[in-house]
Amino acid sequence: MIRAVIDTNILLRALIKPLGTVAPIVVRVEDRKFTLVYSQQLLDELIEKLELPRIRLKYELDNADIEKLLTLIVRLGERVEPDRKVDVCRDPDDNHVIEVALAGNAGFVVTGDEDLLVLKQFETVSFITPREFLAALDEAE
Repeated sequence: MIRAVIDTNILLRALIKPLGTVAPIVVRVEDRKFTLVYSQQLLDELIEKLELPRIRLKYELDNADIEKLLTLIVRLGERVEPDRKVDVCRDPDDNHVIEVALAGNAGFVVTGDEDLLVLKQFETVSFITPREFLAALDEAE
């Protein structure tokens, strides 16, 4: 089964626009079409973003929808904690995403972040857009 780390911004976008282009990724998690790999740090980062008043108020995020997404991640995702450090990204904060992917044997990091996408590949991990990931999932079926 495909294993992937989904960037927190992609998960946030899926919640903000449930009919948007990245929302099908969350549906694929629910349908168990791939294994979502995450770390406690990535989950905390998502929660932190969801708690920002400017995000909550601007997008009128519903507590039930937030809770559903977080429960989905914890219940169906696989939590890992990186056991090695890497220093390959031009944005040092993004190195953790790579570390999580490596620790969780994820083949993909799904992101819209150019600092990660520019890498294209690092060891066994490919950095792809949500659209490319959805196409890869369709191909794998």
